[in-house]
Amino acid sequence: MAVDPRTLGWLARALNHEMGAVQQYLAQSVLARLWGDVELAAHLRAEAMEELEHAELLIERQILLGVAPCGGQLPVVRLGRNAQELFAHDQQMEVQAVQLYVNALMHAQRLRDQDSIALFQSLLAQEQEHLEHIAHTKSG
Repeated sequence: MAVDPRTLGWLARALNHEMGAVQQYLAQSVLARLWGDVELAAHLRAEAMEELEHAELLIERQILLGVAPCGGQLPVVRLGRNAQELFAHDQQMEVQAVQLYVNALMHAQRLRDQDSIALFQSLLAQEQEHLEHIAHTKSG
């Protein structure tokens, strides 16, 4: 089965993003716990686990395509001095995720790669939900 190398590139970029998101949310969870904000810590840890599930889906797709997954070099974690700063950094990260999945989805649609279309559509919808949740949390 011939696999489009650009599709593999989108999958690799997506995996790198998701692993970076896991690292960021987990580090922020630890920071919130150290602040004594148990509720925020639990919320951020749950976000990390959801991003880990996204990474798992991408890894599965890569393995099905015969490629060994590699998360690449993870971005630096962005912390803050308070919850609002954490949410601002997370919002930027989720905006990047949405743009990544929009572009990856357009590529998959051009190729009529139904499996990749389904994966990228699902991840895009979930990242858009994350973005909406952050916007709601920041304003509330």
